Amino acid sequence: MRVAMCQIQVGDDPDENLRQVREALALAGDVDLAVFPEAVHLRFGNDLAKVAEPLDGAFVGELRRAAREHGTALVAGVFEPADGDRVYNTAVAIDAAGDLVASYRKMHLFDAFGDRESDRVAAGDWPVVVDLAGVRLGLITCYDVRFPELARALVERGADVLVVIAAWGQGVFKEEHWTTLVRARAIENTVWVVAVDKAPDRSRPLSGGPGGVGRSMLIDPMGTVLADLGPFPSVRVGEIDTRVTEHVRGILPALAHRRRDVL
Repeated sequence: MRVAMCQIQVGDDPDENLRQVREALALAGDVDLAVFPEAVHLRFGNDLAKVAEPLDGAFVGELRRAAREHGTALVAGVFEPADGDRVYNTAVAIDAAGDLVASYRKMHLFDAFGDRESDRVAAGDWPVVVDLAGVRLGLITCYDVRFPELARALVERGADVLVVIAAWGQGVFKEEHWTTLVRARAIENTVWVVAVDKAPDRSRPLSGGPGGVGRSMLIDPMGTVLADLGPFPSVRVGEIDTRVTEHVRGILPALAHRRRDVL
């Protein structure tokens, strides 16, 4: 499977963000799957409830149109209305025909490092694995990656690839946490990981909160980083071969060695 990691900058205008999605798909060319960051809809720090839409609304409709026109499945982060002034932080999975085939509402909310995502976002309550572009994808959003039990649950449900989308907050040691955690999820589950963060907020004044460290990565089941996009906006194409998973699990059968009798 050919996968494009679309490390775009996400700004304060949903229409501009859609334009960047279309440009990234054009740059990706002939790929099976394109992965975009969390919150492609609108940069954090803005009024998320003001732009949140049901999944049959205009923004997801434009993502579906873009997927259909390019013949490319995609995963991206949007906002759905929730209770009161809060939203759901939702990853949508759209196939190459433009059909919305799954959605995942972020389960773990970033109430850490002085932030309170739960003031603005309502939590989802169910892991999601989806058949997309010929493989089974387990969906993970940003702060979720700090919780290894979610990644393990997705692999237990048959995920061939873990897709992590993020708007990873900038801060002391945060980049080190990102690169360590996404590799750890690959190594401990002997599974492919496609981790796509947004490009850092650097090229324009901030009206929303700062976010994104870049460093989107493609990681194989042995933990090898096959691509690292660095700190700038970029689109990079890599290949996923699930036969590698079988080979790694043959020589490193850690999943089979789990002590289910005691854990």
